[in-house]
Amino acid sequence: MSTTITVRGVRLFPSPKLFYIGGPCVMESLQMVLEHAAAIRAACRRVGVPCVFKASFDKANRISLDSYRGPGLAAGLEILREVRRRFPDLPLLTDIHEPSQAEPVAEVADILQIPAFLCRQTDLVVAAARTGRPVNIKKGQFMDPRAMEYIAKKAAAAGNNRIILTDRGVSFGYGNLVADMRAIPLMQRFGYPVVFDAGHSVQFPGAAGGASGGQREMIPVLARAAVAAGADGVFIETHVDPEHAKSDAQSMLPLRELPGLLRTLVAVRRAVR
Repeated sequence: MSTTITVRGVRLFPSPKLFYIGGPCVMESLQMVLEHAAAIRAACRRVGVPCVFKASFDKANRISLDSYRGPGLAAGLEILREVRRRFPDLPLLTDIHEPSQAEPVAEVADILQIPAFLCRQTDLVVAAARTGRPVNIKKGQFMDPRAMEYIAKKAAAAGNNRIILTDRGVSFGYGNLVADMRAIPLMQRFGYPVVFDAGHSVQFPGAAGGASGGQREMIPVLARAAVAAGADGVFIETHVDPEHAKSDAQSMLPLRELPGLLRTLVAVRRAVR
């Protein structure tokens, strides 16, 4: 099976160009989201990389009850509507956690994302697919990449083959992840674009006292390796001040480093192709 994914006039797949998905992990305020959207859009345009802006309205899978989750569905969609109004050519992606969220989110976002922890939730995957929007399914840390074929088939059976599969590492003992680059060509065999999430792959899940730690400095290392392995796109969350971010502080790339990294990744892709 093969698929074609174009959103807001931006061709993501198939394409000779590497595409980028990213933004802050969670929405912290309207102004913060708008500033990040503008900066990411400008950076991608300068480098010539197709761009999808990502920000979450709810982080429903936090370890601690005290962790910041985001503004919630209603307020989050209002923020995304304002991003759409300011930047009508910028594709938007956000994640959903319950089947009931699929339809209202699809009215605003261009791509719906299934979180890694929820990738096996049939009702959630099917609800997202039935909206007709492209669906980015993140491979669970507990999943064999070959088994993701069956997850994709759930979406396709709902009449939607505009599917993206995203790898974000695999559990390695407690509080650690490793990235197996074999997952990229293995999942590409299904005919869908495969994205590598370089930020979440450097996490130390639950290893920071009720939150996740990480090795932010390893994001470029894994991103380069994934592009060399043939990834169709990269997913890298970014923040203007990661140290003070309200979620995933240790696994987001400083926004100032994004243009340089994208240039490097474009060069790597050109070299291997």
